[in-house]
Amino acid sequence: MAEALQYLTQLSDVDIDADGVFKYVLIRVEPPNGEQSKDIVRGYAWADYHADIYDDISAQIKKHGLICECLGGGRIKHKSQQKKIHVYGYSVGFGQANHEASTEKLKAMYPDYEVTWSNEGY
Repeated sequence: MAEALQYLTQLSDVDIDADGVFKYVLIRVEPPNGEQSKDIVRGYAWADYHADIYDDISAQIKKHGLICECLGGGRIKHKSQQKKIHVYGYSVGFGQANHEASTEKLKAMYPDYEVTWSNEGY
């Protein structure tokens, strides 16, 4: 259990591709006792489906004895040259993520960026 909690605290809140438009998911991660949970944002251009990201990340997380749940998805438009990130859309399979919560995580990771969100679009 101690190893699981250590992994949870070291798990980055955000991991997204450096540039482009891609799918993302918001994932809740917690130990089996449910005492301490953490929401993480993951977004990658290699994913054809939101489930591709969730399946990959959840497999890594479960190896450390943690439980995870996909809270929803959407898309991210990351323009690194202009220091802008826009979160929008939804996942057909997982539903729409809480883009406001995802945006707060992104703002903390990219404090010098303009980070916006919208419930519009796919």
